[in-house]
Amino acid sequence: MGAQQFENKVSAKSAREGFDLLVEEAQYESGHGGYTGTIAEKSDFKMVTPKTGESPEECVERCLEDDDHFCQDKWGSAACVDGGEDPKVPGNYIFYFFGWASS
Repeated sequence: MGAQQFENKVSAKSAREGFDLLVEEAQYESGHGGYTGTIAEKSDFKMVTPKTGESPEECVERCLEDDDHFCQDKWGSAACVDGGEDPKVPGNYIFYFFGWASS
């Protein structure tokens, strides 16, 4: 089986809430059968901190291009970057989830 890269952005009160919402949506859209190449294949995530002066989007790009980063493991954890407060939804934050998933 192969692997496919995924990137998801979500507004939520916490990273856990955002992750659970994205997994549920991906399972609804792609099914529960496995090998979807989506975040639905992930059971957990690890936080990643941007380097000084790096935007959340630049951090995602850097990690996805780094062959040694944990997000490259299709069987491993998803990666998550905190993008800060959501200006459109008070009390929520923007989270970027990304990595590779089995397909």
